[in-house]
Amino acid sequence: ILPVLVGCLSTTDQPALQFEAAWALTNIASGTSQQTQAVVAAGAVPLFLELLNSPHQNVCEQAVWALGNIIGDGPNLRDYVIQLGVVQPLLTFINPEIPISFLRNVTWVVVNLCRNKDPPPPVQTIKEILPALSMLIHHSDINILVD
Repeated sequence: ILPVLVGCLSTTDQPALQFEAAWALTNIASGTSQQTQAVVAAGAVPLFLELLNSPHQNVCEQAVWALGNIIGDGPNLRDYVIQLGVVQPLLTFINPEIPISFLRNVTWVVVNLCRNKDPPPPVQTIKEILPALSMLIHHSDINILVD
């Protein structure tokens, strides 16, 4: 089923299908490390990164959530997703117009990028993220501050 779901992520003319496929893959990636790695091995990460540019906010948000689950699996997958270029597209979502629930997910993923200290994230990644973290620590939402 993973190849079918990953294939659905590319259906740009059907955002509802993209969303549902991303939702299913997000749930699989939230399981065991083996399940998360199966989602990655199926080729989902580059497509999730493309979905960050979707004109449909719900699709973007689901991609963020999926990437957060993958990044949270450990330093190897964190570094893989960083190498594919997640940081800058992710940081573009930190703006006053974003709905609070979406910003909470983005904050969680940004914090996941900083977790797992063995090995630590690349110094360049931390340098890119620090201005966003500096902004987020002044946010009024308690859930963002907790992350």
